Amino acid sequence: MRHPTDPCPPPGPGLPGLSRRALLGAVGGAALLTALPAEAAGLTRTGLPLLEPLPKGAPDRTLFAPEEQRFAPYLVILAPMANEIEDTDPATYGWFTGGWWRTPNVPYNARIQEHVYTLSWFHAHPRPWNPYAGDPALLARLDAALQHYLRLQHDDGSWPEYRPTEHSRAATGFGLGYLSKTLQNLRTTGALPTRQAEIRTALRKAMQWFLDPGNTTVWESPLKYANQHIAGLAGAALCLDLDPEPALQERLAERIAFVVAHGQSPQGFFYEPRGMDVGYNFEVMLPDMAEIHHLMDEPAMLSMARGFAPWLGYNLVREPDGSGWFTNVAASARTGIRALDDEIREPDRTHLGSLFVPGAPGLAPFFTAREDRAAARAAWAADPAPVPALQRGNTSPRIIAHVPYGEAFPTRAHKQAAITELPYLQRDTFVELRRDGGQDFLFVRRPGLYLGAFFGHRATSLVRSGLSFLWHPDAGMVVYSLNGDAGCWATQLADGRLDADGNLAAEYVAGAHARPWTGEDPSSDAPFGVRYRTPDSAITTEVTVTRQTVRRVVTTGSAATELIPLVVHPADRVTFTDGTAASYGSATTAAADGLTLRRGSTTVQIRWAAVRTASLTAMPTTYLRGGARRAHLLRIPHDGTLHLTVGFG
Repeated sequence: MRHPTDPCPPPGPGLPGLSRRALLGAVGGAALLTALPAEAAGLTRTGLPLLEPLPKGAPDRTLFAPEEQRFAPYLVILAPMANEIEDTDPATYGWFTGGWWRTPNVPYNARIQEHVYTLSWFHAHPRPWNPYAGDPALLARLDAALQHYLRLQHDDGSWPEYRPTEHSRAATGFGLGYLSKTLQNLRTTGALPTRQAEIRTALRKAMQWFLDPGNTTVWESPLKYANQHIAGLAGAALCLDLDPEPALQERLAERIAFVVAHGQSPQGFFYEPRGMDVGYNFEVMLPDMAEIHHLMDEPAMLSMARGFAPWLGYNLVREPDGSGWFTNVAASARTGIRALDDEIREPDRTHLGSLFVPGAPGLAPFFTAREDRAAARAAWAADPAPVPALQRGNTSPRIIAHVPYGEAFPTRAHKQAAITELPYLQRDTFVELRRDGGQDFLFVRRPGLYLGAFFGHRATSLVRSGLSFLWHPDAGMVVYSLNGDAGCWATQLADGRLDADGNLAAEYVAGAHARPWTGEDPSSDAPFGVRYRTPDSAITTEVTVTRQTVRRVVTTGSAATELIPLVVHPADRVTFTDGTAASYGSATTAAADGLTLRRGSTTVQIRWAAVRTASLTAMPTTYLRGGARRAHLLRIPHDGTLHLTVGFG
């Protein structure tokens, strides 16, 4: 029986002779939008009440507590998003139709419904700036959205994402988190008691499915996509904090231990799927680990965070002016997170990970300093401009779901002290080779440069092999490879093939006689080299690194083009050796045997030994706040052999 305070009846379970699975499994995509006749459901529906728009001039920025400012953009879109919930079609009643969150934007994608958390928070929390607290129209639309969300759950407890019949680890794992937080909000006001009971039942079924060690859909071997596992464990931790159940708590503890043992590389990164990915590791995995640590005081999460910090120390490369960090994105397997500002502005997806900073001080360099965040919040509150509305597809319930857990940003002094401990800033000479599962992550530091590279088996086709980045201690990032098809340091054959778009076998040599490298840390004057080739040996490359020079000898046996993605600042002076000046942000062609880039007091000389018709073309990619740097692709055609030198002076 429906509780009298539940604002609307659940149309889904009332469909006679038609199970939820039959409804979703028989049709897919747009076909699911076809409405069943209202009579078939025994319902007559005229629509739910609409939320009133915000009053003119609202919200008032000065009313927000500093740590709750991130709610403001979501307040602006709350009425539009809630009012677009389907409220007349029994087949899709309660679906968030507006395309605000996740794709594909289809009714069977359970992840779209994660914004139930957003609606529930605004309903449950009175604030001077929140006119929707206790709003009956908001509660009615939340109730409808919850009905659709719960109706999508499979009998085994899982939810679908990309196909109606899919049993998705991600949709179920993240759903555990958002539904448990929604339940927590509903309990705050006692709203929707019948729906609360249904959510509890759904969460219990989801935990039984997700935490089952015999469930190979979740617990595949070897473990992949560790962020999805941690998300589900974080959700289960909150579920069991709200409603303890000893058997499931034991299973949760066992699964946490399993992820600790199998979800993190010995080199420190978290598997995505078996490689590293800065975006998923730092912006998704680490915050969810912090949630578990906060809820359970789980020491294993802190241990994993401490192991992750040194990995970031090699792969996040700081600009000398302190503006931010370039990530080793060429080796990232899933996302294209290229640069992080030193002061990360809202929305800050890394926010919750700061809880680890007191216990894992090696993470301090990569979080916004406490004083900088306070100054940014004060400036936001003083800004007279209206709070801008978020764009469709550019929202995330995650941004506001993490606010209640607090923060632990480092002070400026603490952060700066930790920055000096980064390996490439603390030492000016080392060779670090980190290996995992056939993957070679190489980092070479010399007094005048820092070089990163990747060789071996690529975790995904997004990874780009070969030389990943070249940085100078005064000039900052100079050559920077991206993953995917956005531009990388590579050799391109006449048919378009790139050596970087494949697995490259590498051998490492050291010393003046290029003997096989045995792992020793060479002196600053000792050359270090890499020889690598494509699987069919169509392209072979020899790289030699000295104090302030990188030399490449490329052999292809046929016409090819050297591709070098340069990072160029607006104030840089770029000139080809024939005197042709390259214009920032445009395309320039010259018949020359080299190019010189002058940045401040540093000169970067790129020489290719013979006069060739080379070009430098601005790319759409920019880096750091305000697009302060732009990618330019240098193309050097050759007849099958190229001798290239990049040197600093």
